Amino acid sequence: MVFKDKRVLITGGASGIGKIMGRKALERGASELIIWDINAEGLELTQVEYSGIGGKVLAVKVDLSDLEQLISAAAETRSISGVPDVIINNAGIVVGKLFHEHTHSQISKSMRINADAMMHITLEFLPEMMNRNSGAICNIASSAGLISNPKMSVYAASKWAAVGWSDTLRLEIEQLGKNVSVTTIMPFFISTGMFEGVKSRLLPILEPEKVSERILSAIENRTKMLAMPLPYWFIRISQGLLPLPAFDWVMKNVFGIYDTMKEFKGRQKI
Repeated sequence: MVFKDKRVLITGGASGIGKIMGRKALERGASELIIWDINAEGLELTQVEYSGIGGKVLAVKVDLSDLEQLISAAAETRSISGVPDVIINNAGIVVGKLFHEHTHSQISKSMRINADAMMHITLEFLPEMMNRNSGAICNIASSAGLISNPKMSVYAASKWAAVGWSDTLRLEIEQLGKNVSVTTIMPFFISTGMFEGVKSRLLPILEPEKVSERILSAIENRTKMLAMPLPYWFIRISQGLLPLPAFDWVMKNVFGIYDTMKEFKGRQKI
């Protein structure tokens, strides 16, 4: 068991699938759950709620868009708990606007939290994981990491970066012969407040409990890349085979992908 008697770090662990994955990790026998989040109240509530499940719970408040805070959180985690055995880079934000409606701050913050943060967090702990020759890293990207979609330009850019970095990291570690797995997750929309208002014609909106379970199973099985739901791979194959105008027509008129964000509301102001 990957999680049995292991230290598990989850960013964005005070809400959504991050919180659910934390519970499931403890239920799988994790010795310690380390949750990073910017929401102090959510951290406190989660720590109290999960204290009776088994294993210790360390809550660290951190703004992942601030590199100094991130490095400080890593130092605090290392000092109190040691180097995590499993890292789940889950934290993310979405603005949900046409590109020209973004502010410079929204662009920078989206890239720092969705892409840069997972790289910096991994850099903080990966050398020690490689030295002890064990560990697992899971990076939560998005189906938007390979498929374009209106009102998701900056979000998609951050997730394309996440996919490219994560899978290249996997290859590098494999070439070095180190026993540290890297799993890249690319889910479709999940029914959390983050994507409130999103509508989907054919592909199902994913359920947080099921998504969380599949992610943890993917880590346990050392799965290299997991996309959800399964029909997403049909879209990827079509993307490679069809001329771009034909692919755009299919995405808009058959799958309705290009209209999914028309009524987007989200849950936070950025």
